[in-house]
Amino acid sequence: MENLVMNYEDRWLLPDGIEEILPESADQIESLRRQLLDAFRLWGYELVIPPMIEYTDSLLIGLGQDIDLLTFRVTDQLSGRMMGIRADITPQIARMDAHSFSQEGVSRLCYTGHVLHTKPKTPLATRSPLQAGVELFGGAGVESDIEVITLLLESLQQLDLPKLHLDLGHVAIYRTLAEEAEFTKEQEQEFFQLLQRKSATDIDRWVNEHVKKPQHKKWLLKLPELAGGPEIIDTAREFFKGAPAAIFDALDQLSKIAQTIGQRCNFVNMYFDLGEVRGYHYHTGVVFAAFASGFGEAIARGGRYDSIGKVFGRARAAIGFTVDITSVSQLTLSQSGQENLIWAPYSEDQNLWSAVRRLRDEGRSVIAALDKDDDIPVKCKQQLVFVDGEYQVLPL
Repeated sequence: MENLVMNYEDRWLLPDGIEEILPESADQIESLRRQLLDAFRLWGYELVIPPMIEYTDSLLIGLGQDIDLLTFRVTDQLSGRMMGIRADITPQIARMDAHSFSQEGVSRLCYTGHVLHTKPKTPLATRSPLQAGVELFGGAGVESDIEVITLLLESLQQLDLPKLHLDLGHVAIYRTLAEEAEFTKEQEQEFFQLLQRKSATDIDRWVNEHVKKPQHKKWLLKLPELAGGPEIIDTAREFFKGAPAAIFDALDQLSKIAQTIGQRCNFVNMYFDLGEVRGYHYHTGVVFAAFASGFGEAIARGGRYDSIGKVFGRARAAIGFTVDITSVSQLTLSQSGQENLIWAPYSEDQNLWSAVRRLRDEGRSVIAALDKDDDIPVKCKQQLVFVDGEYQVLPL
């Protein structure tokens, strides 16, 4: 039988997909976290801090089977009930909006924290990403969509990232076509999987096998091709003539978003994918993702998920996004304040201590020697030196 007891030399190992964050990266990540929360606050979003763990009865609602499979479960030794370690923070914010303060009208909430996944979402992803995000409850109009998307883009722009790209879609387009074609639940799921893979050959074969009416075939076969710049919206309007009104409502919403975002955020490239079905099982309207040049995965995702709070007895319009701070930290060039560390030599002189305190009050980082033989850390580029009757900061 294989010995499962760790040897001393193995005890430093961490589980696959779980990592520690060392000083340089930790300082950078904390700076990013703070910048994002400060940006959210300027738009009137209030910070909430949900718990890392809670009962699965409330944690695993509204976001589909994917979140269920990503969630670690444990048994509460006090109640005997099943609890989950959060894999997504959005359901928690919905619970808080519904029950913890039940504010009337529009609620603007923001958060930051780690989530934990049973398996990585992509082969190279961490299983414990740090996230920051916002949720807007009570705003049903396209103006709410525009506010949230604009906030995301302006927040990311402040992080000194490479060129930003915004992908936009609307789940009502596929949902309406599936209803029009009278898909069974199984057929809807099958075609959903094909759309996600964007396999033209498989889509063509499946549609011709399962869809009877020529017009429905035409619409469904064209859907994966309806992707490109803002002009694709006009192309879709022309192509979907005779389709249900819900499709044109979705196109109108995307057109309004494109027009306003283009005016407000001319630093971003917009791309429209009308066959986008990401989050299809819980999103109800516009969906979006932000990308930055040089990074293959989305650094932020969001969308509309009206009625997510229904299971808590308060169905409300809702839209929000989540920024993956862990991914952003791999792209940003923001500089750590530790690069300007100042060295204070060992001394019992009270004036030296006063000088150190004054520098720290100014927000400057100072390492004080513990004894006269203490070595100067290599990160220190400046030092306190007694010159002309006072301590001054001079280069090392």
